[in-house]
Amino acid sequence: MAALPFVTKPAFYVIAVPAVLLMGLSKSGFLSGFGSLVVPLLALAIPVPQAAAIMLPLLFVMDGVGLQQLWHERDRALLRLLLPAGLLGTGVGTVLFGVLSTKMVAAIVGGLTLLFLAQRLAFPPHVDAPPPPKPLGFVLGVASGFTSFVAHAGGPPISAYVLPLRLPPLTFTATMAVFFATVNLSKWIPYAWLGLIDLRNMATSLLLLPLAPLGVWLGVWLTRRIRPTWFYRLAYSGMFLAGTKLLWDGLK
Repeated sequence: MAALPFVTKPAFYVIAVPAVLLMGLSKSGFLSGFGSLVVPLLALAIPVPQAAAIMLPLLFVMDGVGLQQLWHERDRALLRLLLPAGLLGTGVGTVLFGVLSTKMVAAIVGGLTLLFLAQRLAFPPHVDAPPPPKPLGFVLGVASGFTSFVAHAGGPPISAYVLPLRLPPLTFTATMAVFFATVNLSKWIPYAWLGLIDLRNMATSLLLLPLAPLGVWLGVWLTRRIRPTWFYRLAYSGMFLAGTKLLWDGLK
């Protein structure tokens, strides 16, 4: 009998179901930063490139739900800075895919994320502190596009620039939704060219597809109701957990 075209490991689905819901909550902005944990979690059961390929169609659906819910709340000026940088990052990811190991990328992203958080803790910004410089935003946008391409872990680099701007929660969420929708859309042709878009991965995505919008809908509902103070506490907590997990995966 021919093998079924989708992943059949029960352990994969034990991890994948909560992971997809977690990614949806992250895409909504409510648990921003936690989404970077998803591919490392899935990598406990399947290889990282396969995990990234399976998540891509699910991210496409999540992005569509997020855009429908939040499009009018986006920060257009900020996107004019970040979108070209993110697309450049996906180009860099295409060129370097297979050259840099996923462990090395994870260690770099995790280490830089924890350094950013340590700097924020040691030198908390004043209320009247100037926003981070735009060249830094462009560099972190490139880094976000690159790490998003390799392991869907683009949240920590871009958050390191956008979180200090202290945008209203809905504006932050909407801007990140447009940014990552564009970056994720740009991955399809390179992923196909690299051989990651195959029947097995896409069939597995189809099985998980009904879960994709649930986390986003729930997260948007919560984001509209949460106090900004708690929103940013959760965002920084997500960055800490993601940074720790990525650094651990890269060094172990």
